[in-house]
Amino acid sequence: MPFRLRTLLALVATLSLPLGAAEAQDSRTAIVAVGGDPGHLNPAISTASPVHAVADSIFNGLVSLDRDGTVRPDLATGWSVAEDGREVRFTLASGVTWHDGKPFTAQDVKFTFEEVLFRFHARTRAGLAPAVESIEAPDANTLIFRLKRPHPALLRQLDVTEAPILPRHLYAGTDPNRNEANARPVGTGAFRFESYRRDESVVLVRNESYFKPGLPKLDRLIFRVIPETATQIAALANGEVDYLGRVAPADVARLKGKATLVETTAGPGGANCIMTLAFNLQRPALAALPVRQAFAHALDRRQMLDVVQFGQGRVAEAPIHSAIGWATLPGALQAYGLDTAKANGLLDQAKLPRTNGGERATFDLLMFPAFARYAELMRQQLAQVGIVLRLKPLDPAAFATAVFAQRDFDLALISYCNGVDPEIGVRRMYHSSAVGNVPFSNAAGYRNSEVDRLFDEAGASIDTAKRGEAYRAMERIVAHDLPYWWLVETDFTSAWRGAFVDFAPWSGPFAERAAPAR
Repeated sequence: MPFRLRTLLALVATLSLPLGAAEAQDSRTAIVAVGGDPGHLNPAISTASPVHAVADSIFNGLVSLDRDGTVRPDLATGWSVAEDGREVRFTLASGVTWHDGKPFTAQDVKFTFEEVLFRFHARTRAGLAPAVESIEAPDANTLIFRLKRPHPALLRQLDVTEAPILPRHLYAGTDPNRNEANARPVGTGAFRFESYRRDESVVLVRNESYFKPGLPKLDRLIFRVIPETATQIAALANGEVDYLGRVAPADVARLKGKATLVETTAGPGGANCIMTLAFNLQRPALAALPVRQAFAHALDRRQMLDVVQFGQGRVAEAPIHSAIGWATLPGALQAYGLDTAKANGLLDQAKLPRTNGGERATFDLLMFPAFARYAELMRQQLAQVGIVLRLKPLDPAAFATAVFAQRDFDLALISYCNGVDPEIGVRRMYHSSAVGNVPFSNAAGYRNSEVDRLFDEAGASIDTAKRGEAYRAMERIVAHDLPYWWLVETDFTSAWRGAFVDFAPWSGPFAERAAPAR
């Protein structure tokens, strides 16, 4: 279907504005292509990137992060950390209101952490909740975290991607997963919710009462659901779309010289992401280590990097992303080189013989539609050793239900974002306390008491060297146990038309400071 959104916007503007004002109005509207419907707009109950790509512009965190990870004020204007690291006191911005006009207070923050984030946000639940003794709100503009132990990752876990703040007056006493505000969100952010048409679009409008003077500079964000990457590129080239948060690596060269291109390892949904194959360890065949080892030897990750990512990223060398240099263990996965003969031998050892048709076993692989090219390559590669994959693309909501609520899956392909500290995005993949009905937590259902102990040790220390030792010891164990197989570290490229400046694709509220080009 051809795109006519901009034409429609111009017509609406012409009918509602004085003559000559329509063009200026349209120039302050940015149309954003997203690859899939978010399913809901509550970023506090999910780490799925389709949710955060839209909803992070509606909400705020206590802090924001620069491109280099530097912590900046957001809802909190300042903070202080006690000498022993066990108390962190925040001063909150004054005069902030929710989009429905209700005042924002420290009680909203306390409620959001205790009743929502610590229960339903996979990374915050696994990484931050175990360190918190209590949260106090002595007055409307003061918030105090009292910690059981120092938590060195705390401040960088408080941006809108890791800890978006919800309105207590709309969520208290309800099930956060079923609250009607998930489809009609009310935040404090730069843009207010206007409409949501499933599988079509989400429209946000400028928050005239935003607490940051002069922001936002755009009047409207329109998120258009366009699943096909070729259609997204054509829409950008034709001026029917202004911004692409994720440009497929195959298309980057086509846009050079035609759009602003920015490469980053962070974005809505998280930072430092590794495309990962999760094994459901409750499935008898996959509970056998030789079967998982066979997958590791049969999958050609270099081909995935070259064919799917066009070299944009790296083959994963360790369970922790290489960008977290002080914690990763380079070479941790070197024992699992591409070796079809070895994979066949391991499958024989696991008593999965070939049938007359050459097949050994059939497994379902669940994934987002955007990961279809990875899945198809895996299907082809595993067929060489007699493993049949049945590919099952699902939207984020259905995927989360099948994998984390019902555990009705064999294999799941997940982009696990590690964050800027292992306590943010790594712990939730391995710690036994993270097994459960929380989207994008411990999908494998992996439990190892020594791994738990090492995470607890690393999370309690403020000594970076000691923390690194603990994480590397953890990596040696999980590299042996293989609850997952780590495929490719993915970098992101974002693109936007020259009609706009100052998008921040590494940030959840990527359009907070964006403006029409002069």
